[in-house]
Amino acid sequence: MTFIAKPSLHHPSLEKNQVGYTRRDYEGKVSTLCAGCGHDSISAAIIQACWELDIEPHRVAKLSGIGCSSKTPDYFLGASHGFNSVHGRMPSVLTGASLANRDLLYLGVSGDGDSASIGIGQFANIMRRNVNMTYIVENNGVYGLTKGQFSATADKGSSSKRGVVNSDSPVDLVNLALQMGATYVARSFSGDKAQLVPLIKGAMRHTGAAFIDIISPCVTFNNHAGSTRSYDYVREHNEAVSRIDFITPRSEITTSYEPGEIMEVPMHDGTILRLRKLSADYNPEDRALAMKYLHERRLEGEVVTGLLYVEMGTPDYAEGIHLATQPLNAMGTKELCPGADELEKLNNRWR
Repeated sequence: MTFIAKPSLHHPSLEKNQVGYTRRDYEGKVSTLCAGCGHDSISAAIIQACWELDIEPHRVAKLSGIGCSSKTPDYFLGASHGFNSVHGRMPSVLTGASLANRDLLYLGVSGDGDSASIGIGQFANIMRRNVNMTYIVENNGVYGLTKGQFSATADKGSSSKRGVVNSDSPVDLVNLALQMGATYVARSFSGDKAQLVPLIKGAMRHTGAAFIDIISPCVTFNNHAGSTRSYDYVREHNEAVSRIDFITPRSEITTSYEPGEIMEVPMHDGTILRLRKLSADYNPEDRALAMKYLHERRLEGEVVTGLLYVEMGTPDYAEGIHLATQPLNAMGTKELCPGADELEKLNNRWR
């Protein structure tokens, strides 16, 4: 396969963010995915979010598994750190990397096959451990690289391009993330950039396990009548729980959080995720309500999008195990191997 690099020269009039980068500095190689693939729209949203957040590209570590979705990190943040792991094993690689160097921002990119089939065990465990990362699943309901078989997230009763009807119940990764304890859970649509960009920005500023399930139609194998992952189906059945914006703080803001008004959700770094509540009984800080709402809307055939759940102040995995704040890869032998006496003290704590 031939990869085409984009020109390194940029037009001098391109707008720069506060750390001196243009949007082009957050791009990667030219995509080799099918024209119109929803995954490319997600890459564009990630590029836009990182540029708007003034994140220096070299501060990001992007990791993936196997599949069309796992190819996409090559198409954004070309100047960042990257690692392409084996099928379904990205979460364990990300966990180890994050423990070795907590100074980086970790972005895991996966697919419905990579996370809901062979990697479902690893997905569940990285969520329950509340590892500090943004985990994006580009969900198209098929195995695109192996010619369009149903994936584990394909809805029961949906049909393939060849007319085969899926008889299996789907794995709902949003519900699984909620059940396992993720502290930021959202769903979006690759064709809704206005919603997707602020959701990614909120996830990347969140401390803990931030999960976004993004419906991303496969234009080659799953964009036909009868598919519940097609552009037309999602647009016709989309039920947004909130209109979302992401702003930097100017002064203290308080709200009564009434229907139709704005709710301010502070991130750990002081930035704010701004929500406009549309439903009188929906509260994104109620995990049980989120699961109940998803179930009710699913019975009505609706695809719920927006920020479904957020929990602030919960220690992430590294804090929970009292990991040193200094990156392990920056420590010397003295810190990493303190000697037999310290080992004995450690062992005595568990006797």
